[in-house]
Amino acid sequence: MDKKRKFSKKALRDFELIDAAIEFNDQNAYTELMSNYKNSIFYTILKMTKNSDDAEDLTIEAFSKAFNKLDKFKKDYTFSTWLFRIAKNNTIDHIRKKKLKTTSLNTTFKDGSGKNVDIDLKDLKKTPGEETIHKQKVLLVRRFVSKLPNKYENLVKYRYFDELSYNEIAKKTKAPLGTIKAQLFRARELLFQILKDKKNQI
Repeated sequence: MDKKRKFSKKALRDFELIDAAIEFNDQNAYTELMSNYKNSIFYTILKMTKNSDDAEDLTIEAFSKAFNKLDKFKKDYTFSTWLFRIAKNNTIDHIRKKKLKTTSLNTTFKDGSGKNVDIDLKDLKKTPGEETIHKQKVLLVRRFVSKLPNKYENLVKYRYFDELSYNEIAKKTKAPLGTIKAQLFRARELLFQILKDKKNQI
């Protein structure tokens, strides 16, 4: 049975790009796949998280996970179905972890204007073992981040080590918000490439 009859031209084009990415490490193939689905993945995640900063980060994570497992993709279904499943599962995991990090004290009080205000305190305590693993991961990531061009390295540090929001980074660097988002997106693409190249060398 010819499985190609099941799929649209777009899906068949995705299969060609996947083959090129796996067999020849074709960077244009990776770029085209990302361009085809970047916006739809972002808006799907945005609906789930209600946070544009998180959605942008999780969009890159989804592509990173998908590209790292591209050799495991089976053409029994479309790439888009597989990619969206990865993106949704990763986002659900992110939301779950975020909830676990927050301990609700069920403290509601009225502010000066009479509005109800809920307070959630983040439980950031780690066990000694978790703290050691966390430090090791930070050192490893810093080593890879240092390989980025300076302008991208600084942005990644602000976003992921200092945990600044996109708006805070824009104010700190005196750059337009759109520029910061575009450069951070590019920085994460470059970082992903560095990590992928490192993985291929192992």
